[in-house]
Amino acid sequence: MRKKICGIQQVGIGCGDIQEAWKWYRKYFKMDVPVFEDLAEATLMTKYTGNKVHKRHAILAMNMQGGAGFELWQFTNRKPAKSAVELKLGDYGINIIKIKAKDVAKTYEFFKSENLNLKSNLVKSPEGKLHFYVADPYQNLFEIIGSEDWFNRDQNLTGGVCGLAIGVSDLDASLKLYKDILGYNEIVHDNTATFEDLAQINGGKTEFRRVLLRHSEAKSGGFSKLFGATEIELIERIDKQGVKVYKNRYWGDLGFIHVCFDVIGMNLLKQECADAGFNFTVDSGDSFGMGKAAGHFSYIEDPDGTLIEFVETHKVPILKKLGIYLNMKKRNPDKNLPDWLVKLLALARVKD
Repeated sequence: MRKKICGIQQVGIGCGDIQEAWKWYRKYFKMDVPVFEDLAEATLMTKYTGNKVHKRHAILAMNMQGGAGFELWQFTNRKPAKSAVELKLGDYGINIIKIKAKDVAKTYEFFKSENLNLKSNLVKSPEGKLHFYVADPYQNLFEIIGSEDWFNRDQNLTGGVCGLAIGVSDLDASLKLYKDILGYNEIVHDNTATFEDLAQINGGKTEFRRVLLRHSEAKSGGFSKLFGATEIELIERIDKQGVKVYKNRYWGDLGFIHVCFDVIGMNLLKQECADAGFNFTVDSGDSFGMGKAAGHFSYIEDPDGTLIEFVETHKVPILKKLGIYLNMKKRNPDKNLPDWLVKLLALARVKD
């Protein structure tokens, strides 16, 4: 057994009304296939929830064209808190979720026709590619970028998550995690400037250092074909005026709460993280149930406290109504699951 990171599984989003939010994400990002839905207590996350066990409602939703999913998360025994200050670009934490699109311009026109909260015009990125930014009704920021990497193609404009932009205080220190441990070893660009494409975003008119990272090789194993290729963009404010996105708030409060990587060889990863100074702060230790799914999960913090989750999947419901589950422990970890088997997840699609 060796350590392997198969891709981004999901990004956690703290919601005030989980069903309302999911309906919006189904309509505009086609996150309409629930892998699990679970009502329970977050017993292992007390380090990040005021040293108290809180009840929560969680839904892991996927877009079957490919990309990582959303883990929608809502406290059920307390009102989730929003940031006490207006967050700005480059604050320390997950700033932006990147969503893949087959046609960026067509997606922009559709969102414009729907009167969505567009946060930029159609602009070119530092890489020279067309993209734009849009906010959901809860002020979470998304970047729509073009992609040729699809697990499945249908009539919908967008796929799932294909990356993140993360605000950091010291970009070189952050590279020790994102580049060296998480394997985003290809530096696509490393620029310091005032960027035109960020100008309409709150706090975006200042000088930044932006580094875009990708994996140099395609990922393999398990659901890696569904998750697809991803990128991490690290953003450092040159004025050093960033604040922690979750300062004085709980994990699970409103906003982007974590990024989760699908992994194989959790114990080897634990040792590698510890050797680099990124000790596990949460470790389920064995198989932990999430609705009808199960796996071994853990958390580390990046140098600014942004939460990184790892999940080694053990059991996935394929046909829940018939009680059919996939035991990942019995599979060769280096082999991708057959496409036809992964596509069975779509049988649970929610249609509005």
